[in-house]
Amino acid sequence: MTKRQTRLFFVAGTTLFALVFIALTIDSHRQFGRLTHEDALTDQVVAGKHVWHRKDCINCHTLLGEGAYYAPDLTKITQLRGEAYLRQFLKDPSRFYSEEKHGRLMPNPHLSDQDAADVIAFLTWVSNIDNNHWPPRPILVSAATPQDAAFGAPVSASSADPIALGEALFRQSPPACFSCHSTQPGVQVVGPSLAGLASRAAATLTNPGYSGTAHTPEQYIRESILHPSAYVVPGPTFSAGGQSIMPAIYDSTLKPADIDHLVAYLVTLK
Repeated sequence: MTKRQTRLFFVAGTTLFALVFIALTIDSHRQFGRLTHEDALTDQVVAGKHVWHRKDCINCHTLLGEGAYYAPDLTKITQLRGEAYLRQFLKDPSRFYSEEKHGRLMPNPHLSDQDAADVIAFLTWVSNIDNNHWPPRPILVSAATPQDAAFGAPVSASSADPIALGEALFRQSPPACFSCHSTQPGVQVVGPSLAGLASRAAATLTNPGYSGTAHTPEQYIRESILHPSAYVVPGPTFSAGGQSIMPAIYDSTLKPADIDHLVAYLVTLK
């Protein structure tokens, strides 16, 4: 190749890739409004963003993979944990975690009720951004999964085995059930431990205080997933204002077959 050909190749290649880059940039900006649901960017969301920065949350947490990596990424936190839980947690993180058990403890941010509502609105807006599944990991809590299970690792599941499919779904995000529920006896994360769930479900159905409509452990587990406030398990952090802090969203975010698989898996936890 002559010097002239080399020069032409360089200029043509640079021009071509520059045009491709410009076209991709323009296309990205064209889609930002839709991908970030710009129409939901309210004054409260903006106020919440100011709270996020004023309290230096980014010094420990990440959003969309950006920030510090000392504490969990919160991109999908409102979908994983729900508003009721977040309101309680922001008021007093020590109710849910301790430095002795978890090795670290989020300091109390001392938010007013309005600040808490604003930052939750901001995090809700962030959680609805179409981020193409990035970052790939959900919020991680070390006590939430068995110690020999890797976080975020895919679980091998046969398409013909509903129990295996249910266990795989339990550990996937969403719904990331493991981020709130442990399957280890005596280990409480956000919600109650699910160890021995089938036996406890059977006992609950005979309890005079049970106010749901289930008649079998399978029905009770299904009811707990779809209508978590039908019966709230007694516990100091499991409810707010008489309602379960578990999000009541899974009747619309999970397919009926997904619910069937989760029930099939959870009923094996005797």
